[in-house]
Amino acid sequence: MRIFHLAAECYPVAKVGGLADVVGALPKYQNQAGHQAAVVLPYYNRKFVQESEFDVVFEASNLLGTKRYEFEIWKERTNKLGFELFLIYIPGLLDREEVYSYPDEREQFIAFQLAFLDWINWSQQKPDLIHCHDHHVGLIPFLMKHSALYRKRLSGVPAVFTIHNGQYHGAFGYDKFDYLPEVDMNYAGLLDWAGAINPLASAVKCCHKYTAVSPSYLHELELQSNGLEYLFWLEKSKGLGIINGIDTEVWNPEGDPMIAAPIDADAPDAGKLANKKALCERFGLSPELPIISFIGRLVTEKGADLLPEAIQHSLDKHAGKVNFVMLGAGDKETEAALEALKEKYPDNYKTFIGYNEALAHLIYAGSDFLLMPSRVEPCGLNQLYALRYGTLPMVRRTGGLIDTVVDFGDEGGYGICFNRSVAADIEHAVDRAIELYENQPHLQLLRKRMMALDFSWNQSANQYINLYQSLNI
Repeated sequence: MRIFHLAAECYPVAKVGGLADVVGALPKYQNQAGHQAAVVLPYYNRKFVQESEFDVVFEASNLLGTKRYEFEIWKERTNKLGFELFLIYIPGLLDREEVYSYPDEREQFIAFQLAFLDWINWSQQKPDLIHCHDHHVGLIPFLMKHSALYRKRLSGVPAVFTIHNGQYHGAFGYDKFDYLPEVDMNYAGLLDWAGAINPLASAVKCCHKYTAVSPSYLHELELQSNGLEYLFWLEKSKGLGIINGIDTEVWNPEGDPMIAAPIDADAPDAGKLANKKALCERFGLSPELPIISFIGRLVTEKGADLLPEAIQHSLDKHAGKVNFVMLGAGDKETEAALEALKEKYPDNYKTFIGYNEALAHLIYAGSDFLLMPSRVEPCGLNQLYALRYGTLPMVRRTGGLIDTVVDFGDEGGYGICFNRSVAADIEHAVDRAIELYENQPHLQLLRKRMMALDFSWNQSANQYINLYQSLNI
């Protein structure tokens, strides 16, 4: 099959969150399974693009309302990511450094989608299937079926739509309706939700199948999707939950160049200790104590606003018996509250405000526990990275965390789970972590158990292939 993945992010080209990790791995594993998968992104003026070589394979122009723009399709020459990578370059619109938050973001992503459709409509690049990721490319399924420009050649191409985060819809007003090419007005209602053009809602209505990034999150969309709950109930027969995998070549504890020492899955204790010592040396912590870490965006979705209170209470209760390491950025008040704790607990608490990929790898390798008190977690990849590196996840039961972490108190379990996103539940999880750490033989057994788990993309990629084939490709 010839598969095109469309998205706003792809690791290592441009990454903001887990979407990039998925789009950077799934096509590679599909190619390894014998298919021909490619990724199409907006152009970003970033390190990967600057250090790579591209060929311009298509040039044309299109209209965005009354304004004509020129665009180019760039193809990376060597397929060094394990798949074909195409970038859509539009001077003055898709030629910037950041992925999101520009005032003309709607125009950027509409132009991106139209340029893609023009390219595959008029070139020899017709795919067997188009796989769209999140609302940034949510208009594609509708336009292929109901735009006079594209439907003759593309209406028969199946479209699969994956929801990585149903809280964000990309909705915009009808004042921008003229940005779209001519559409069959008999079907214009497929664009609408709650009086606005809603790309995520439109994609769910018009795609052949949609997926959520975990089975539990698929069901949660009917209960919590920022106003689309009824739509997901109506369309649930088209939905499928497929848990994300991780790229085991990038996240390889036995050969990761970003960590201090390899970690052998069959005998992890020596490697874990070496990485813990390196992490403690970096932050000035004692390796004799358990390390509980947090890696992620400091936003309410991740429960980050609860961390200052929960950590302060835990450090007061367990004075001198536990270390915390925080890595992330986001809400400024949360950043400030977390930073303020450093002065009060200089020997047991450290923060790094921002993001550093190499440091993240070392934290996964050197920590004993990883804390994820998420309010919303469609899949979660951090807990999968932690398991891969022998670090026990401490998670709130939601979304993909339900599907991937079993409490160590249950049969076959290997994590610490709690039910509510409240400081008290986090503090109780910390109590359990410290108690478990004091029982080293049990913790060592759990490390081996978690590192033997298989959350690679092999299984998930096959599930997507089976889904594609069910569409009679």
